[in-house]
Amino acid sequence: MKTAVFSILLLVAIATMPATSVAKEGRLPSKALVAQQFNVWNDALKTGNAEKVAALYCEPGGILIPTLSNTIRSNHREIVDYFAHFLQLKPIGRINTMFIRVLGPDTAIDSGIYTFHLVKDGKPEEVRARYTFVYEKQHGKWCIMVHHSSAMPESEAHPMPHY
Repeated sequence: MKTAVFSILLLVAIATMPATSVAKEGRLPSKALVAQQFNVWNDALKTGNAEKVAALYCEPGGILIPTLSNTIRSNHREIVDYFAHFLQLKPIGRINTMFIRVLGPDTAIDSGIYTFHLVKDGKPEEVRARYTFVYEKQHGKWCIMVHHSSAMPESEAHPMPHY
C-alpha cells in the first residue's frame, strides 16, 4: 500500500514539474520590448560597424534576406559582408508601420514597413521597404533569427492595382 501511494505521489510530482517550469519561465515579452529590438538594431547600424550589426543575428541560425542584394546570407561571415557594404550608405531606419506578434516567451515577430535614409553618391535618398524580423531569445538575450527586407514594389506616384 505504501508503495502504491508513493508511486502515485511520484507520478503527480513528475507530471506537474513541466507545468511549474513553464509557469516560471513562461512570461511573454511585451510588445514594447519586441519593438525596442528594432532600435537596438538601428543603433548598431549607426555605428558603421558591420560586426556589431551582425552580432545581433542568432549564431548559429541567423538568416538575412536583404533589401539591396539578391543573395541570402545564412551565417555570420555572410551577414558581416552584406553590412560592410550596406553601411557605406550611412543608413538610418525609421518604422512607418509595425505589427508585432508574440509567439511565446522566447519568440516574437515584428513585420511592417520601414524607410531608410541613405547617402548614395553623396546625395540623400530614401528607400521604403517591407520587413519582417523574427526574434528569438537565446541564452537570455534576444537575437534576430530571420530578417527579411524587400523594397516596395510600387512607387507612391505610380501605384499598382490592388488585388
